[in-house]
Amino acid sequence: MKNVVKKENAVSKQFLGVDFVVLSIGKDTMVTKMLYKSTDFVPFHKHPNEQSGYVISGKYKLKFGDQDYLLTTGDTYSIPANVEHSMEIIDAGELVDVFSPIRQDYL
Repeated sequence: MKNVVKKENAVSKQFLGVDFVVLSIGKDTMVTKMLYKSTDFVPFHKHPNEQSGYVISGKYKLKFGDQDYLLTTGDTYSIPANVEHSMEIIDAGELVDVFSPIRQDYL
């Protein structure tokens, strides 16, 4: 468990070709910052983690539950656990994602 992580100690990772930083890990939650490039694309996938996020910058098309959502700076979202979703990157930018429980594949 990492209750406080100074930015210089944040751990950089990559998943499905997308760069991200693990910001903090609690008992039941994990906070990450996704660093999307315009060439990134997150295909349909699902995981046993609820995922909530905040758009810091960029423009995205989030698809889940038979809906398309256009997301821009300041928008938020919550994706239930085990629901298929994808993310198209329209303009490069950053998102903060919170996962519960912790994503073991991001450690």
